[in-house]
Amino acid sequence: MVLLSFDIEEFDMPFEYDRDISFEEQIAISIKGTNIILDVLEKHQVKATFFSTATFAINAPKVIERIVASGHEIASHNYFHTDFKIQHLKESKDKLEELTGTEVIGFRMPRMYPVDEKEVEKAGYVYNSSINPTYLPGRYNNFNKPRTYFYQDNVLQVPASVSPVFRFPLFWLSFHNLPMWIYKVLAHWTYRKDNYLNIYLHPWEFTDLNQPEKFNFPGYVVKNSGQSLVDRLDDFILFLKLKKYPFGTFKQFIATIK
Repeated sequence: MVLLSFDIEEFDMPFEYDRDISFEEQIAISIKGTNIILDVLEKHQVKATFFSTATFAINAPKVIERIVASGHEIASHNYFHTDFKIQHLKESKDKLEELTGTEVIGFRMPRMYPVDEKEVEKAGYVYNSSINPTYLPGRYNNFNKPRTYFYQDNVLQVPASVSPVFRFPLFWLSFHNLPMWIYKVLAHWTYRKDNYLNIYLHPWEFTDLNQPEKFNFPGYVVKNSGQSLVDRLDDFILFLKLKKYPFGTFKQFIATIK
């Protein structure tokens, strides 16, 4: 199964590059990008999982309603994107369930930071997708983690997909920067080996990031963002559908492996 997922959140990334952005604009940019993603998914009739912060969901009720009405899954991306306390695990789950009227069983930590699995279980989650099992300088070194799904402390861990053997990550930056034919080769190889793909992107990537004065993002973040990324996602979904690979939510995937 192909697991497309999108981390919908307050767009606070400009702060990492010494730029200020109002909370209202953070939410507005993420709403715009999420609607663009939903349009692409609707065009291809595929389902995905949206990992939402409670803060984003509170401030973007219409787009959350559209996600649920379209049959996609809502999972937790913590209460806030930049602040984490243990109690936020349960609080974000409860708030998202209140807002969506759906059961929230999945969690993903912002920026794939480590999280105590025992606390994830206590908060009531069934699965956690907070591991990128590769090495990313300045972020994490997870070569010691299993490359594919596994259980830890009664919680199903669903790492982001990386290629077999040398663990090349198939995350959002690769989707931006690799020639698409190379990305497709790696994705196809990984799917054939693992029988699933777990690929994540963000809504703000589908908006205009090529604004140096405003965002100060490096070239590898800006490259192929906006409409170029829309075209890439459209092309990638078509490629996978031609391979007859099924798409689904994390909930649907978990039902197939129990």
